[in-house]
Amino acid sequence: MKMSARVTSAFNQHDSVVQTNDAAKTVSIAPKPTGFGASVNGGELLLLALATCFCNDIYREAGKRNLPVSGVEVEVTGEFGAEGEPGFNFQYKAQVTSDAPAADIEELIRYTDQVAEIQNTLRKGVTITLTR
Repeated sequence: MKMSARVTSAFNQHDSVVQTNDAAKTVSIAPKPTGFGASVNGGELLLLALATCFCNDIYREAGKRNLPVSGVEVEVTGEFGAEGEPGFNFQYKAQVTSDAPAADIEELIRYTDQVAEIQNTLRKGVTITLTR
């Protein structure tokens, strides 16, 4: 799967497009009150990516197990220091609403934590290269 994200920004304009293979989707993010840049920051979006990944993967893994899931809530927290410093102390918790036995849901949550792609990408570390 090839994925990409593109941001185009100008005064009072912030356009965000994400794409997986040939499926492009627009993500609505308002510009900052000053007119330049996004009203959400990269750290917030990184935490949202972790929450979204885990949420989607819960549904995927529940489907494989034929476990009924009627709702998922994921909260991710993290800290960032001074400009240029990496984030730290990332933690998350999930609540899964289901009629399945509690032990099955607990196992689903633990397993999904092991296979969540964004979580595993950050746990492993990744090379990021600026190309021009």
